[in-house]
Amino acid sequence: MNYVNNATLIRRELLTKLSEVLMAKQPENIDRIPVELFPKNGRSVRCCIYKDRAMIRYRLMALMGHRIEEETDELKLLSDYAKDAYKREKPETPFLTVIDEACSACVKVNYVVTDACQGCVARPCMMNCPKDAIEFVNGRAHIKHELCINCGICQKECPYHAIIYMPVPCEEACPVDAISKDEYGKEHIDFTKCTYCGKCMRSCPFGAIMERSQILDLVKHMQLGDRLTAMIAPSIVGQFSASMEQLVTALIKLGFHDVIEVAAGAEITAINESTEWAERMEKGETFMTTSCCPAWIETAEKHLPELKPYISETPTPMHYTGERARKEAPEATTVFIGPCIAKRYEAWKDETVDLVLSIEELGAMFIASKIDVQKMETTDLEDISAEGRGFAMTGGVTQAVRVATKREDLEAIQIDGLNKQSMKELKRFTKNCPGNFVEVMSCEGGCIAGPNVICNPKLASRQLQKMLAK
Repeated sequence: MNYVNNATLIRRELLTKLSEVLMAKQPENIDRIPVELFPKNGRSVRCCIYKDRAMIRYRLMALMGHRIEEETDELKLLSDYAKDAYKREKPETPFLTVIDEACSACVKVNYVVTDACQGCVARPCMMNCPKDAIEFVNGRAHIKHELCINCGICQKECPYHAIIYMPVPCEEACPVDAISKDEYGKEHIDFTKCTYCGKCMRSCPFGAIMERSQILDLVKHMQLGDRLTAMIAPSIVGQFSASMEQLVTALIKLGFHDVIEVAAGAEITAINESTEWAERMEKGETFMTTSCCPAWIETAEKHLPELKPYISETPTPMHYTGERARKEAPEATTVFIGPCIAKRYEAWKDETVDLVLSIEELGAMFIASKIDVQKMETTDLEDISAEGRGFAMTGGVTQAVRVATKREDLEAIQIDGLNKQSMKELKRFTKNCPGNFVEVMSCEGGCIAGPNVICNPKLASRQLQKMLAK
């Protein structure tokens, strides 16, 4: 999964510019952003600056929380979309949207012969094709795609590596086949299948898949003077090259009145999950899976129903933190801050959480507010265990439950990233599971490698491990 590419950088720049005009109470200036980014006689990314401007317009619509598929007036101003967004009472589903004009309608031809073909005498590609789908034209191999079954034998047999595999990136990345082409060749998402893992958004080279941001909703609450409680996920460690003590100070300066680490909720999850696991084992059940990853829960709900009885019924750390926030300040607007699109869907169903802000969005708001997290003074943190903060990494939940249960018969295994292969593996667990406690993370590496992080997951993981070592 890509973490730094030009499409991502454009999205982050737009988040920053949108934050600047909203926080300055100048939503009418949103209409100028496409022209500022692609001025007359400037360099274009696509065919021309006018298409670039149009794509920026659609992206800004999504970042204001609108669904591109519902557009009815192409002449409607962005500032008018901002007015509409200010009127909504709560975020709306679905939380992903596809910009059809940005979609390149990638041709679904998986194997392609390149100019590296030497027209060799051996012709192993043709000789080994099980469907006689390869012929030679003017001394070069040619694949008859109407016969090709995409077995890949030709690619493996070519001595010059002249045949390449060319996927449709978003479809290839989706572990549940929730994205496919419509009658016009453009991609669309089937939300009865989608798990909000975010892999398609990260994989699209054209930035055609966007999540519907809630920045405007948060800024509205700030400008109304509402009390705001930030609930920061453990995966935020390392994202801003600053200490957690400095990050808390930065959040308060940004406009939050209270800051609670979700790691405190993770401690409760670990205790309750360990108790639940022990009870299940005493009843003779074979294994139990974790429940803290909302993308995993959606995957089981929609695609692996046979595994639902094995999933822990313990609520997530976000829910426990939301409950605490509601008790401490019932009038406050609760805002979960993390790296996950699926958390938006979880929060939408959870009455304890009002808004979800991604780490990318938080970074944009810091820049727009000229807050340098690294220069902030420190604020004392709550006393939280290393196990609670360790939930951000693959293996962290297992370690927390192991410490909480204190039982030596816990045999844990990890599913580090959901994909087609790992889903097949999970399905086999109903007949023969190699352990009795299964930790499932949709993102490879855990939440610290989520679709909305801003720091290289390996670097962030090292920073988190340093913090846990203390």
